[in-house]
Amino acid sequence: MSKLTIATRESRLALWQAEHVKTLLEQRGHSVSLLGMTTRGDQILDRSLSKVGGKGLFVKELEVALEEGRADIAVHSLKDVPMDLPEGFSLACVMEREDPRDAFVSNRYAALAQLPAGAVVGTSSLRRVVLLRALRPDLKIEPLRGNLDTRLRKLDEGQYDAIVLAAAGLKRLGLEPRIRNAFEPDQMLPAAGQGALGIEVRADRRDLLDALAPLAHQSTWLAVAAERAVSRAMGGSCSMPLAAFATFGGEYLQLQAAWGDPEGGGALVRVRSAAAVADLAAAAALGEDVAARLRAGGAR
Repeated sequence: MSKLTIATRESRLALWQAEHVKTLLEQRGHSVSLLGMTTRGDQILDRSLSKVGGKGLFVKELEVALEEGRADIAVHSLKDVPMDLPEGFSLACVMEREDPRDAFVSNRYAALAQLPAGAVVGTSSLRRVVLLRALRPDLKIEPLRGNLDTRLRKLDEGQYDAIVLAAAGLKRLGLEPRIRNAFEPDQMLPAAGQGALGIEVRADRRDLLDALAPLAHQSTWLAVAAERAVSRAMGGSCSMPLAAFATFGGEYLQLQAAWGDPEGGGALVRVRSAAAVADLAAAAALGEDVAARLRAGGAR
């Protein structure tokens, strides 16, 4: 048995995720406590993430806690984790994925197709902006920041006709009834890593790899490794209007990606490919191949 401290953001969803990992580790005989922290990403709510430094703003303070030894592991929504971790850190574990889809949430309309022309849809993601524009160029897409509860409150106050959120977060917090409609991936391709949890450690903490190994879900890890490789090869950051989503069909990993121009010009560039993937290197190679095809199709 070991004593472990989990660094976590203090949003309701982040705390749910940390508690989930804590329970799983305690079931395996570890003693676990939480270290709650507020990150720069939680504090800056008046500007889009792409303008203030990207998703890495949600993980930096947690990494400092790992570096200083105040915490042993950090639990992240994998889509918030930069594609390249800083020197001295590694992703020790990727857990089984929750629903990876995007969710349509509205108090007045049952689906995107029912929105009238000019309706206001909220999202903080450039990926969702370009995919929504491709589906409904007649809508008004407005920025939406804040944690999950804040975003839902802004919808309920009437600031938006609908908002688009990750289905996984809503389900984890027992808010599934708020989902009016889940977008199938062929309509709205998810972000790299969406719905999966990743556990970050200091690279020199070999002792933690054994403790975390039982929590890892290999097929999820391979799928998100391919998705993240697309993003990394494209210069991946949250200021990129890029979607990447992989699923296994037998031993073949099928990877789809899409890129759109955030300035609104031109059609989406869409690519799909498949390969037999049994390890992280093969997953990454598939992702790099798909990224090369995106660039050949005009993505930048």
